[in-house]
Amino acid sequence: MANQLLPEGLIERVARRFKVLSEPVRLQLLNLLQVEGPLSVQEIVEATGLRQANVSKHLSLMAREGILARKKEGLHVYYSINDPSIEGLCLLVCNRIREETIREHNQLIQSF
Repeated sequence: MANQLLPEGLIERVARRFKVLSEPVRLQLLNLLQVEGPLSVQEIVEATGLRQANVSKHLSLMAREGILARKKEGLHVYYSINDPSIEGLCLLVCNRIREETIREHNQLIQSF
């Protein structure tokens, strides 16, 4: 598949997924859920200090896109990561940025 052109419909879906992941607040929420596991909206609000309406908006969007799963228990809604590729994707990008940062830092030190 790596050497094949992707159908336009698939490219649109991939672009939409990256667009959802391009918002720093959403990455912050995903990072929290990745580390802590399933959390209620209130637990996420307390952990991040963000407003409840803002958190709910971002969580709902990611759930609609299939990135998150939501489970209602009584009065609370719990969110968890539903897309197993998210962890690998974030790790891949973070490692690459870490390598670039180290290289840039070393170049800066060498220039002095």
